[in-house]
Amino acid sequence: MKRIVRAIAATVLGVAVATGAAACSLMGDSSVPVATAKPPTGTDGAVNFDGGYLSAGTGEKKVDIWFDAMCPFCGEFERTNGATLSNAVKDDSVTVRLHPITFLDSRSNGTGYSTRAAAALVCVGVHDQNKVLDYYQALFADQPEEGSSGLTDDELAKRATDLGIADISGCITRSGPYQAWAQANTVHSQNGPIEVDGRKVLDSIQGTPTVLVNGKQYPGSVTDKKAFAAFLGN
Repeated sequence: MKRIVRAIAATVLGVAVATGAAACSLMGDSSVPVATAKPPTGTDGAVNFDGGYLSAGTGEKKVDIWFDAMCPFCGEFERTNGATLSNAVKDDSVTVRLHPITFLDSRSNGTGYSTRAAAALVCVGVHDQNKVLDYYQALFADQPEEGSSGLTDDELAKRATDLGIADISGCITRSGPYQAWAQANTVHSQNGPIEVDGRKVLDSIQGTPTVLVNGKQYPGSVTDKKAFAAFLGN
């Protein structure tokens, strides 16, 4: 199967048409999952449950990324710009804040892959906060294609242990609240408003990846490394 997003997920957003960028669209998708458990609140490790994100780094400049683990454009963005972000985190110039959403659950043969991958990332954030960005990037290495069943829970756990993270398989098994949190993030991403550090920056998230640097949305192509590096450096 080719790496394309079918039906509504193939929609190119208006801003994307104007700039040459592409994204997996959330507009009009009626299959956004509804949380069935009580999401956690507060903070735990790298996870800010109230803010809807996981943090990597301590830099003054803030990079916020809304993503779905099954979205091929998110994978393209990560494979193109992941090293740039990793280096910026390592030199303490940026803090990356990851906002997992799950609207492509309906494209994983009933396995709820987007939700399960988001919950696995939370497990890492709680158990080894210094590996959050590494695990996020590992989710896009040999990324499962949209329309596949995605990675199994065992495979999600293995991607953590391959990075030297403690076994998260038990956490994944008990991750109902984390899954509910990711699903609630998805609902909020469509309902809005989207705030960064207490300031409204968008009415809603219309597609993934949506990338903001200090609250300003990156308008360029997900595969233009130079354009993103320049935007990040401004």
